[in-house]
Amino acid sequence: MDKLSAGLTGIAGEYFVAAELSRRGWMASITLRNNDSIDIHASSLVNERLLSIQVKTTQVKARRWPLNVKAEQRYSDNHFYVFVHLKELVQRPDYFIVPSEVVARTVRETHQLWLDTLGRKGQAHNDSAMRVFTDMDGIFLERWDLLDL
Repeated sequence: MDKLSAGLTGIAGEYFVAAELSRRGWMASITLRNNDSIDIHASSLVNERLLSIQVKTTQVKARRWPLNVKAEQRYSDNHFYVFVHLKELVQRPDYFIVPSEVVARTVRETHQLWLDTLGRKGQAHNDSAMRVFTDMDGIFLERWDLLDL
């Protein structure tokens, strides 16, 4: 599969997530592009739950999603991340559904661990706003049930 631009990758991920939510009985509305922390508003047709969802999408083999330091501070019971891993064109993407509190804690802890670890040449790492979320063990793979709590 030819790689999409970063912009198209992000848009594709948002529409894939909105479609999956709709298939699962949620009303999903994609927000305007000027909202930096919410990509989709979703409401359950069953239990009247309202959610905000941040979508992060990647096409690379390693399931890693870059985030900003803001991910450490933006969390609530009704805010979730859906990390999308696009595969070949005819394959369904992988979805990792993660509560925002888990994302905040994970990126804070892994970033601190990275800062505490010396670089390849023995130098200290310089702090930055860049954070990374990974789920290499697939703990949150297809965990759509977390949205229905």
